[in-house]
Amino acid sequence: MSQVLVSSNAAKGMQHDISAGNHKFVSDAGSDIGGNETGPNPHELLLAALGSCTSMTLKVFAQRRGWQLDEVIVKLTEESVDDPKNPGKKMSKISRSIEVKGDLNDEQLNTLKTIADKCPIHKILTESKQIVTNLESLN
Repeated sequence: MSQVLVSSNAAKGMQHDISAGNHKFVSDAGSDIGGNETGPNPHELLLAALGSCTSMTLKVFAQRRGWQLDEVIVKLTEESVDDPKNPGKKMSKISRSIEVKGDLNDEQLNTLKTIADKCPIHKILTESKQIVTNLESLN
C-alpha cells in the first residue's frame, strides 16, 4: 500500500509539502491562482506519475525479455476538450508520446506500445476506482 502525506501551511500560500516514503518535495499552484510556482502543480504531478510509471513498466518488461531498451522518454500533455458523451461538458484529455532508444524491431515496438497501457497508473486512471474521503477538524 502506498501512502503520501500532503500538508499546507497558511504562511506558504498555495505551496504544499509532500512526503512520500523517504522523499520530500513540494507542490504549488500557478501565479494565476495565487501560487508562487515553487513546485509542480497537481496536474503536472499526475502527468509525472503516469509518465514515470509508463517508462518503468516498459523498462521492466523489456529487461525481463532481454530486449535492448536503452532509453525511454515520455512526453505528456493534458487539455480540456468537449466530452463526446456529454454535450456541453468538458473532459480531461491526456496525450502521451513515447520515444524509445535501443535495438528493437517493429514487433517489439508494437508490443511495447501495448504494454504502455498496462502500467499501474494508466490502469488507475482508466479503470473503475473508488476514492473514500474522511474529514476531521484539528481544532
